[in-house]
Amino acid sequence: MATQSPFSWLSDAVDNLRANLPTDLPQALMPPPWAVQELQQRVVLFLNHVLMQEPVARDRLQRQRGRSVQLHWRDQVFQCQFTPAGLLELLPVGHPTHTPELVLRVSESSPFVLARSMLQGDKPAIRIEGDVQLAAEVNWLIDHVRWDPEEDLARVIGDAPAHALAQLAQRVVCALRDFVKPILTPKAPS
Repeated sequence: MATQSPFSWLSDAVDNLRANLPTDLPQALMPPPWAVQELQQRVVLFLNHVLMQEPVARDRLQRQRGRSVQLHWRDQVFQCQFTPAGLLELLPVGHPTHTPELVLRVSESSPFVLARSMLQGDKPAIRIEGDVQLAAEVNWLIDHVRWDPEEDLARVIGDAPAHALAQLAQRVVCALRDFVKPILTPKAPS
């Protein structure tokens, strides 16, 4: 006998939201430009923090200094340039002196489908325009550079507590992923 999940209402609510959500959000729901700029700056700071822990990645990026990459998803654009130190610098989008050598366009417009594919560990479909060698370097970074939150936490609270917290966090993330995956997975038509 099959039992029904006590959270089936949540899955139904997500399906209803997915069916009724417009593909383009109204302008009133879009964050203001200053908030987008601030978020992009925080993303660059985080990526630079991760790159600082990876000397091989910085060496590879030093060879790409002065070149820029632009990422598009829906109507959002993020553009950065590689510095001589092998780090990232946020560039203003649309400035005539900052023509990107590589443009990456995320094909999937639905945040639900994008979240589902990322939860499954898949890369989203991306259309690549521009320098193929630079695209290979960016792909290498995506495949090989990982953030180690346990190492950062150990600097603050010590190795043993950081390891225990990291294991707890990993169990919570796995449980959350197992809980959310059926909700984000579309039901087969009846």
